[in-house]
Amino acid sequence: MPDINPTRMNLIQLRRRIVVARKGYDILKRKREVLVIEFMKMLKQSKESRALLNELIQQSYKTVTIASTYVGNFELEDVAMHMKEAEPIQIRIKNIMGVRIPLINRMQRAPSMSYSVLPSSLAVDDISDSFVKVTNSIIDVAQREQGLKRLVIEIDKTKRRVNALDYRVIPRMRAQSKYIRMRLEEMDRDTFSALKHVKKKLATAHEA
Repeated sequence: MPDINPTRMNLIQLRRRIVVARKGYDILKRKREVLVIEFMKMLKQSKESRALLNELIQQSYKTVTIASTYVGNFELEDVAMHMKEAEPIQIRIKNIMGVRIPLINRMQRAPSMSYSVLPSSLAVDDISDSFVKVTNSIIDVAQREQGLKRLVIEIDKTKRRVNALDYRVIPRMRAQSKYIRMRLEEMDRDTFSALKHVKKKLATAHEA
C-alpha cells in the first residue's frame, strides 16, 4: 500500500479512525432500524387513510346524488357558486431522526353565512359536511405520503452510508493498519538484526 507511510503515528491515527468509524456505523445502523420501523408504521396508517378517503369520496357522491334528487342540479350549481373558499392549510415540521416530516392542518375560520338562507340548506349541509370530511382525509393522506417519501429517501441514504462504512471504509482502514503493523514489525526485525550484527563486529574487534 504505497499510498500510506508506515509510521507508528499513522498506525495510532488509523486505529482511532477505525474506532470512530465503528461508532458511526453502529449509530447509522440504529438510525436505519428506527426509520424502517417508523416507515412501516406510517405505511400501515397511510393504507388505512387511503382506504378511508376512497370510502368518504363514494359517500360524498352518493350525498350529491340524493341532494340532486330533492333540490335539482340547477340549485346545487347555484349554491356551489356562492360557496366560500376552502380554509388555508398550515404546515409544521416533525423531526424523526433528522428527517423533516410535514404536519398539515387546516386553519379554522370564523363561521360565516353562506347558503343557510336557502330552502335547500339541509341537503346542501349534508353535501358540505361530507366534502369537509373528504378534504380532511385528503390532507391526512397527503401528509402521510409525503412523510413516507422523505423516509424512503433517508432510509436509502442511510443504507448507502452503512454499506460504505461496512464494505469499503472500515475494511480499507483495517487493511492499511495491518500493512503498517507488518511493515513496522519487519523494520523492527531488520533493526534488531542490524544491531546484532554490529554488536558481533564490535565484540570481534574488541577481542582482536
